[in-house]
Amino acid sequence: MSTIRLKDIRLFANHGCLSEEEKIGSDYLVNLVVKADLETAASTDHLKDTVDYVHLNKIVKQQMAIRSKLLEHVGKRIIDTIFDELPRVKKVKVTVSKINPPIVGDVAEVSVTMKLKRS
Repeated sequence: MSTIRLKDIRLFANHGCLSEEEKIGSDYLVNLVVKADLETAASTDHLKDTVDYVHLNKIVKQQMAIRSKLLEHVGKRIIDTIFDELPRVKKVKVTVSKINPPIVGDVAEVSVTMKLKRS
């Protein structure tokens, strides 16, 4: 089993429970780790034999563009879409972080991390 990581995908989105969050939006960071068997790709050197990180990034961007109240909901959609569109992926771990969340106190970010294995 091999690992592909996409680190600190920076996006702007309008997630959150507060109406202000929907209107103003926030900066987010998404970190993604997928596990897959990449031995064939290592031998053939063909893109069709691997998990294309461009496709992974596209999935993250598409799902982050759909408004949700909860980061958990966004994370689950990212995982579900990866499993739907990329059959080589066996495990996914995604962390969605809201930068400078609108809460009392000096908090740099809040994050939700979700992991799932293909059944």
